[in-house]
Amino acid sequence: MIKEMIKQLISDEDPKKTLSDQKIAEILVSQGITISRRTVAKYREEMNIPSSGKRKRY
Repeated sequence: MIKEMIKQLISDEDPKKTLSDQKIAEILVSQGITISRRTVAKYREEMNIPSSGKRKRY
């Protein structure tokens, strides 16, 4: 469930302004889900999604 939400946030992001793990965590917390940046990073890595810097397109 949470992994799907992270995947959806990343797929909907602007490729020129990618979301950091911290920003993803803040969005999820604002939706009532308690999660830390480190957990977001762990889930993102488990799903083989690159970091925000590597996802950025200029």
